[in-house]
Amino acid sequence: MKRPERPLRLGTRGSPLALAQAHMTAQALRDAHGWDQDAITTVIVQTSGDRIQDRALAEIGGKALWTKELDRALAEGEIDCAVHSMKDVETIRPDAIRIAAMLPRADVRDRLVGVENFADLPPQPIVGTSSPRRAAQVKRLRPDAQIILFRGNVATRLAKLEAGEAHATLLAAAGLDRLGQADIGATIEIDTMLPAPSQGAVGIETLADNDSMLGWLAAINHRDTFDCVMAERAVLRGLGGTCHSPIAALALLEGGQIHLRAEIISPEGDETVRDEARLARGDLDAAEAIGRGMLERASPALRSLFEG
Repeated sequence: MKRPERPLRLGTRGSPLALAQAHMTAQALRDAHGWDQDAITTVIVQTSGDRIQDRALAEIGGKALWTKELDRALAEGEIDCAVHSMKDVETIRPDAIRIAAMLPRADVRDRLVGVENFADLPPQPIVGTSSPRRAAQVKRLRPDAQIILFRGNVATRLAKLEAGEAHATLLAAAGLDRLGQADIGATIEIDTMLPAPSQGAVGIETLADNDSMLGWLAAINHRDTFDCVMAERAVLRGLGGTCHSPIAALALLEGGQIHLRAEIISPEGDETVRDEARLARGDLDAAEAIGRGMLERASPALRSLFEG
Protein backbone atom coordinates (compact mmCIF):
# COMPACT_ATOMS: atom_id res chain seq x y z
CA MET A 1 0.00 0.00 0.00
CA LYS A 2 1.18 3.52 -0.69
CA ARG A 3 2.70 5.70 2.02
CA PRO A 4 0.32 7.96 3.98
CA GLU A 5 0.07 11.46 2.52
CA ARG A 6 0.58 12.93 6.00
CA PRO A 7 2.02 11.49 9.20
CA LEU A 8 -0.27 8.90 10.80
CA ARG A 9 -1.44 10.04 14.23
CA LEU A 10 -1.10 7.22 16.71
CA GLY A 11 -3.11 7.86 19.90
CA THR A 12 -1.99 6.61 23.28
CA ARG A 13 -2.24 7.23 26.99
CA GLY A 14 0.71 9.06 28.49
CA SER A 15 2.01 6.56 31.04
CA PRO A 16 5.55 5.22 30.51
CA LEU A 17 4.16 1.76 29.69
CA ALA A 18 1.57 3.12 27.26
CA LEU A 19 4.24 5.18 25.50
CA ALA A 20 6.55 2.15 25.28
CA GLN A 21 3.72 0.16 23.65
CA ALA A 22 2.96 3.03 21.26
CA HIS A 23 6.61 3.17 20.22
CA MET A 24 6.60 -0.60 19.64
CA THR A 25 3.53 -0.21 17.41
CA ALA A 26 4.99 2.70 15.46
CA GLN A 27 8.22 0.79 14.86
CA ALA A 28 6.32 -2.30 13.72
CA LEU A 29 4.44 -0.19 11.16
CA ARG A 30 7.63 1.45 9.93
CA ASP A 31 9.37 -1.91 9.60
CA ALA A 32 6.41 -3.55 7.83
CA HIS A 33 5.99 -0.78 5.28
CA GLY A 34 9.50 0.65 4.94
CA TRP A 35 8.42 4.04 6.24
CA ASP A 36 10.79 6.63 7.68
CA GLN A 37 10.62 8.12 11.15
CA ASP A 38 8.42 11.03 10.05
CA ALA A 39 5.61 8.79 8.76
CA ILE A 40 4.09 8.39 12.25
CA THR A 41 3.54 10.83 15.09
CA THR A 42 2.41 10.02 18.60
CA VAL A 43 -0.54 11.86 20.13
CA ILE A 44 -0.94 11.60 23.91
CA VAL A 45 -4.56 11.52 25.09
CA GLN A 46 -5.09 11.79 28.84
CA THR A 47 -7.75 9.41 30.11
CA SER A 48 -9.98 9.50 33.17
CA GLY A 49 -8.27 6.33 34.40
CA ASP A 50 -4.96 8.20 34.49
CA ARG A 51 -6.42 11.21 36.30
CA ILE A 52 -8.37 9.38 39.02
CA GLN A 53 -5.98 7.28 41.09
CA ASP A 54 -7.60 7.04 44.52
CA ARG A 55 -10.55 4.76 43.77
CA ALA A 56 -11.05 1.31 42.27
CA LEU A 57 -11.93 1.32 38.57
CA ALA A 58 -15.19 -0.46 39.24
CA GLU A 59 -16.38 2.46 41.38
CA ILE A 60 -15.74 5.14 38.77
CA GLY A 61 -16.76 3.64 35.45
CA GLY A 62 -14.73 0.50 34.79
CA LYS A 63 -12.54 -0.10 31.77
CA ALA A 64 -14.19 2.70 29.76
CA LEU A 65 -12.00 5.07 31.76
CA TRP A 66 -9.03 3.87 29.71
CA THR A 67 -10.76 4.00 26.33
CA LYS A 68 -13.51 6.61 26.11
CA GLU A 69 -11.22 9.58 25.47
CA LEU A 70 -9.27 7.64 22.83
CA ASP A 71 -12.58 6.54 21.29
CA ARG A 72 -13.66 10.18 21.13
CA ALA A 73 -10.35 11.21 19.55
CA LEU A 74 -10.82 8.50 16.91
CA ALA A 75 -14.42 9.48 16.20
CA GLU A 76 -13.55 13.17 15.89
CA GLY A 77 -10.61 12.57 13.59
CA GLU A 78 -7.91 13.71 16.02
CA ILE A 79 -6.05 10.41 15.73
CA ASP A 80 -5.93 7.67 13.08
CA CYS A 81 -5.50 4.70 15.41
CA ALA A 82 -5.28 4.01 19.14
CA VAL A 83 -2.92 1.69 21.00
CA HIS A 84 -4.22 -0.15 24.07
CA SER A 85 -3.24 -2.79 26.57
CA MET A 86 -5.91 -5.27 25.51
CA LYS A 87 -6.83 -6.20 29.07
CA ASP A 88 -7.96 -2.58 29.54
CA VAL A 89 -10.36 -2.65 26.57
CA GLU A 90 -14.06 -3.21 27.33
CA THR A 91 -15.55 -6.44 26.08
CA ILE A 92 -18.23 -4.75 23.97
CA ARG A 93 -16.82 -2.12 21.63
CA PRO A 94 -18.68 0.49 19.54
CA ASP A 95 -19.67 -0.68 16.07
CA ALA A 96 -17.74 2.22 14.56
CA ILE A 97 -14.44 1.01 16.05
CA ARG A 98 -12.55 -2.14 15.14
CA ILE A 99 -9.74 -4.02 16.85
CA ALA A 100 -7.54 -4.11 13.76
CA ALA A 101 -4.29 -5.67 14.96
CA MET A 102 -2.39 -7.07 17.91
CA LEU A 103 1.35 -7.23 18.41
CA PRO A 104 3.02 -10.53 19.37
CA ARG A 105 2.01 -11.31 22.94
CA ALA A 106 4.51 -10.91 25.75
CA ASP A 107 4.77 -12.92 28.99
CA VAL A 108 1.21 -13.46 30.25
CA ARG A 109 2.16 -14.15 33.87
CA ASP A 110 2.08 -12.01 37.00
CA ARG A 111 5.03 -11.16 39.20
CA LEU A 112 5.00 -11.03 42.97
CA VAL A 113 6.98 -8.04 44.21
CA GLY A 114 8.14 -7.71 47.80
CA VAL A 115 8.70 -11.39 48.61
CA GLU A 116 9.82 -14.44 46.65
CA ASN A 117 6.61 -16.43 47.17
CA PHE A 118 3.32 -16.29 49.04
CA ALA A 119 4.64 -18.54 51.81
CA ASP A 120 7.25 -15.89 52.66
CA LEU A 121 4.58 -13.33 53.56
CA PRO A 122 4.09 -12.74 57.30
CA PRO A 123 0.85 -13.65 59.06
CA GLN A 124 -2.05 -11.34 58.10
CA PRO A 125 -0.04 -9.83 55.26
CA ILE A 126 -1.05 -6.62 53.52
CA VAL A 127 -1.10 -7.01 49.73
CA GLY A 128 -1.68 -4.05 47.44
CA THR A 129 -3.62 -4.44 44.18
CA SER A 130 -6.50 -2.82 42.32
CA SER A 131 -7.38 -6.01 40.44
CA PRO A 132 -10.37 -8.03 41.72
CA ARG A 133 -8.88 -11.08 39.98
CA ARG A 134 -5.51 -10.77 41.71
CA ALA A 135 -7.17 -9.97 45.04
CA ALA A 136 -9.36 -13.09 44.89
CA GLN A 137 -6.45 -15.30 43.82
CA VAL A 138 -4.30 -13.95 46.66
CA LYS A 139 -7.12 -14.63 49.16
CA ARG A 140 -7.42 -18.17 47.78
CA LEU A 141 -3.71 -18.73 48.42
CA ARG A 142 -3.51 -16.71 51.65
CA PRO A 143 -6.94 -16.40 53.30
CA ASP A 144 -5.35 -14.30 56.07
CA ALA A 145 -4.26 -11.59 53.63
CA GLN A 146 -5.64 -8.05 53.78
CA ILE A 147 -6.05 -6.44 50.37
CA ILE A 148 -5.56 -2.70 50.01
CA LEU A 149 -6.03 -0.55 46.90
CA PHE A 150 -2.89 0.02 44.82
CA ARG A 151 -3.56 2.06 41.68
CA GLY A 152 -1.30 4.09 39.44
CA ASN A 153 1.43 3.27 36.98
CA VAL A 154 4.20 0.78 37.71
CA ALA A 155 6.50 3.38 39.28
CA THR A 156 3.72 4.64 41.56
CA ARG A 157 2.87 1.17 42.79
CA LEU A 158 6.50 0.27 43.37
CA ALA A 159 6.95 3.52 45.33
CA LYS A 160 3.96 2.63 47.54
CA LEU A 161 5.53 -0.74 48.23
CA GLU A 162 8.90 0.85 48.99
CA ALA A 163 7.18 3.24 51.41
CA GLY A 164 5.92 0.25 53.38
CA GLU A 165 2.23 0.58 52.56
CA ALA A 166 2.07 -3.17 51.86
CA HIS A 167 4.18 -6.29 52.23
CA ALA A 168 3.78 -7.19 48.55
CA THR A 169 2.07 -6.26 45.31
CA LEU A 170 1.49 -7.96 41.97
CA LEU A 171 2.37 -6.60 38.54
CA ALA A 172 2.14 -7.96 35.02
CA ALA A 173 5.41 -9.44 33.81
CA ALA A 174 4.77 -7.98 30.34
CA GLY A 175 4.61 -4.42 31.63
CA LEU A 176 7.77 -4.78 33.70
CA ASP A 177 9.61 -6.33 30.77
CA ARG A 178 8.52 -3.56 28.38
CA LEU A 179 9.75 -0.96 30.87
CA GLY A 180 13.16 -2.63 31.09
CA GLN A 181 12.46 -3.91 34.62
CA ALA A 182 12.57 -7.64 34.00
CA ASP A 183 14.61 -8.14 37.18
CA ILE A 184 11.77 -6.96 39.44
CA GLY A 185 9.58 -9.52 41.19
CA ALA A 186 9.23 -13.28 41.24
CA THR A 187 7.30 -14.81 38.34
CA ILE A 188 4.13 -16.66 39.35
CA GLU A 189 3.34 -19.70 37.23
CA ILE A 190 -0.07 -19.84 35.56
CA ASP A 191 -1.06 -22.97 37.50
CA THR A 192 -0.86 -20.81 40.64
CA MET A 193 -2.40 -17.63 39.22
CA LEU A 194 -4.17 -17.81 35.87
CA PRO A 195 -3.78 -14.37 34.25
CA ALA A 196 -6.38 -11.82 33.28
CA PRO A 197 -7.99 -12.20 29.86
CA SER A 198 -5.80 -10.46 27.25
CA GLN A 199 -2.87 -9.94 29.64
CA GLY A 200 0.38 -9.24 27.81
CA ALA A 201 -1.32 -8.26 24.54
CA VAL A 202 -1.13 -4.87 22.83
CA GLY A 203 -3.99 -4.03 20.48
CA ILE A 204 -4.49 -1.29 17.92
CA GLU A 205 -7.94 0.05 17.06
CA THR A 206 -9.13 2.26 14.22
CA LEU A 207 -12.43 3.29 12.67
CA ALA A 208 -14.22 0.40 11.01
CA ASP A 209 -14.61 2.39 7.77
CA ASN A 210 -10.98 3.56 7.55
CA ASP A 211 -9.89 1.11 4.84
CA SER A 212 -6.39 2.55 4.45
CA MET A 213 -5.63 2.30 8.16
CA LEU A 214 -7.12 -1.18 8.35
CA GLY A 215 -4.84 -2.25 5.52
CA TRP A 216 -1.71 -0.78 7.08
CA LEU A 217 -2.50 -2.37 10.44
CA ALA A 218 -3.27 -5.78 8.91
CA ALA A 219 0.42 -6.02 8.00
CA ILE A 220 1.47 -5.99 11.66
CA ASN A 221 -1.31 -8.17 13.07
CA HIS A 222 0.05 -11.23 14.87
CA ARG A 223 -2.65 -13.74 14.04
CA ASP A 224 -1.81 -16.25 16.78
CA THR A 225 -2.07 -13.56 19.47
CA PHE A 226 -5.23 -12.14 17.88
CA ASP A 227 -7.05 -15.48 17.81
CA CYS A 228 -6.12 -16.37 21.39
CA VAL A 229 -7.02 -12.98 22.83
CA MET A 230 -10.33 -12.87 20.98
CA ALA A 231 -11.19 -16.27 22.48
CA GLU A 232 -10.46 -14.93 25.97
CA ARG A 233 -12.59 -11.86 25.27
CA ALA A 234 -15.42 -14.14 24.16
CA VAL A 235 -15.33 -15.81 27.59
CA LEU A 236 -15.81 -12.35 29.09
CA ARG A 237 -18.80 -11.79 26.82
CA GLY A 238 -20.34 -15.03 28.03
CA LEU A 239 -19.84 -13.96 31.63
CA GLY A 240 -21.04 -10.40 31.19
CA GLY A 241 -18.13 -9.56 33.48
CA THR A 242 -17.43 -6.16 34.94
CA CYS A 243 -14.50 -4.66 36.81
CA HIS A 244 -16.15 -5.98 40.00
CA SER A 245 -15.75 -9.55 38.74
CA PRO A 246 -12.71 -11.75 39.45
CA ILE A 247 -12.13 -13.44 36.08
CA ALA A 248 -9.06 -15.22 34.69
CA ALA A 249 -8.63 -16.76 31.25
CA LEU A 250 -5.81 -17.89 29.03
CA ALA A 251 -5.89 -19.29 25.50
CA LEU A 252 -2.82 -21.00 24.04
CA LEU A 253 -2.31 -22.48 20.59
CA GLU A 254 -1.59 -26.21 20.74
CA GLY A 255 -1.50 -28.38 17.65
CA GLY A 256 -3.47 -25.93 15.56
CA GLN A 257 -6.26 -25.66 18.15
CA ILE A 258 -6.86 -23.23 20.97
CA HIS A 259 -6.53 -24.62 24.49
CA LEU A 260 -8.68 -22.30 26.58
CA ARG A 261 -8.65 -22.23 30.39
CA ALA A 262 -10.87 -19.95 32.46
CA GLU A 263 -12.01 -19.42 36.02
CA ILE A 264 -14.21 -17.16 38.10
CA ILE A 265 -13.48 -16.67 41.78
CA SER A 266 -15.36 -15.29 44.75
CA PRO A 267 -13.79 -12.12 46.24
CA GLU A 268 -12.69 -14.01 49.36
CA GLY A 269 -11.16 -16.79 47.26
CA ASP A 270 -13.32 -19.50 48.84
CA GLU A 271 -15.17 -20.48 45.63
CA THR A 272 -13.63 -21.12 42.23
CA VAL A 273 -15.42 -22.35 39.13
CA ARG A 274 -13.11 -23.53 36.35
CA ASP A 275 -13.42 -24.84 32.83
CA GLU A 276 -11.14 -25.68 29.96
CA ALA A 277 -11.64 -26.84 26.40
CA ARG A 278 -9.94 -27.25 23.05
CA LEU A 279 -11.54 -25.10 20.38
CA ALA A 280 -11.10 -24.43 16.70
CA ARG A 281 -9.42 -21.12 15.94
CA GLY A 282 -12.08 -18.46 15.55
CA ASP A 283 -14.83 -20.43 17.29
CA LEU A 284 -15.88 -17.54 19.51
CA ASP A 285 -19.33 -18.99 20.13
CA ALA A 286 -17.76 -21.97 21.90
CA ALA A 287 -15.54 -19.68 23.96
CA GLU A 288 -18.53 -17.55 24.93
CA ALA A 289 -20.40 -20.72 25.97
CA ILE A 290 -17.59 -21.51 28.42
CA GLY A 291 -18.30 -18.24 30.19
CA ARG A 292 -22.02 -18.93 30.36
CA GLY A 293 -21.41 -22.49 31.57
CA MET A 294 -19.22 -21.35 34.46
CA LEU A 295 -21.94 -18.96 35.58
CA GLU A 296 -24.50 -21.75 35.53
CA ARG A 297 -22.33 -23.80 37.90
CA ALA A 298 -21.54 -20.92 40.25
CA SER A 299 -23.26 -20.31 43.56
CA PRO A 300 -25.90 -17.55 43.64
CA ALA A 301 -23.45 -15.30 45.51
CA LEU A 302 -20.71 -15.69 42.92
CA ARG A 303 -23.19 -15.44 40.04
CA SER A 304 -24.50 -12.16 41.45
CA LEU A 305 -21.14 -10.49 40.77
CA PHE A 306 -21.81 -10.86 37.06
CA GLU A 307 -25.36 -9.56 36.98
CA GLY A 308 -26.68 -6.08 36.37
